[in-house]
Amino acid sequence: MFFMSKFNTLIRGLRKATQFLSVAAFLSLSGFMSVNVFAAAPPASGAGGMEFFTSAIDTLKTLVIALGAGLAVWGVINLLEGYGNDNPGAKSQGMKQLMAGAGVALVGIMLIPLLSGLFA
Repeated sequence: MFFMSKFNTLIRGLRKATQFLSVAAFLSLSGFMSVNVFAAAPPASGAGGMEFFTSAIDTLKTLVIALGAGLAVWGVINLLEGYGNDNPGAKSQGMKQLMAGAGVALVGIMLIPLLSGLFA
């Protein structure tokens, strides 16, 4: 019983740390990427402005992957908490969050780069 108490305390701490790090990472990435996108040099008079769209698509890809990874990590924490408390509801929620996070990350990896073909 002592081990389970310590395990539950560890899981609660990991959950709080994960939530904090997810929010901090998202805010720092979004701030950095927005500066990166809008700091692009204006296109030359003959250019079509593709640099802006390329930069925006790269930024979107990074943000979607980061969001998916954060959701997946949060799902792993919920899954571990469900196993620690022997709670089938938390296990189910953790597995759903893990799979949803992986799906969002795959969208960022596979589909977002295809958007660059729309502006070519």
